[in-house]
Amino acid sequence: MNKDQTVFVVDDEPDVRAALGMLIRSVGLKPEIYENPQAFLDAYDPERPGCLVLDMRMPGMSGLDLQEKLASMGQYPPIIMISGHGEIPNAVQAVQSGAVDFLQKPVSDQLLLDRIQQALRLDTENRKEYSERHELEQRYATLTTREREVLQGVIAGKLNKTIADELCVSTRTVEIHRAHLMEKMKASSLPALLSMSNCIRELMTE
Repeated sequence: MNKDQTVFVVDDEPDVRAALGMLIRSVGLKPEIYENPQAFLDAYDPERPGCLVLDMRMPGMSGLDLQEKLASMGQYPPIIMISGHGEIPNAVQAVQSGAVDFLQKPVSDQLLLDRIQQALRLDTENRKEYSERHELEQRYATLTTREREVLQGVIAGKLNKTIADELCVSTRTVEIHRAHLMEKMKASSLPALLSMSNCIRELMTE
């Protein structure tokens, strides 16, 4: 695991907070404990890697409310929802909204630690994908309108001559634009460019 990752815990019960903090420290992880969702939000920094162990039922803002608020903010840590109330509809809602899992109190120590490790791995993967997409967005933004048109044809599998006919330009012009866009997208080969195609298609529709 990334040594900079933090296991954020939000629970309104002091005994539970203390127990979770001890459990997390016992395996060499770093906990950060909050007694309510608002306290967590006040300190929240989306740039900090980690995961969130979140109690579902709390006075005022609930765990589900916090999950919804974080989702509206964009990038947020993977969530493990816990509750002393076996409410299946809420559990389903939590998981459907992106929670890694829903665990009922009292939670097995080993099960919770397994889920925490899973969530931390997921956070690492999510951040890597987010970083790669952000970098790709920056590269795509440097393309001219014509280069984007040529790119669209290339990832659709069209030949240079076909692209040229559709854009009413010469094949040589397409070749020049193609060389420029390959350089700007930092694609060393056509397969390298095509590996970005799913994200590129999304950028084209935005």
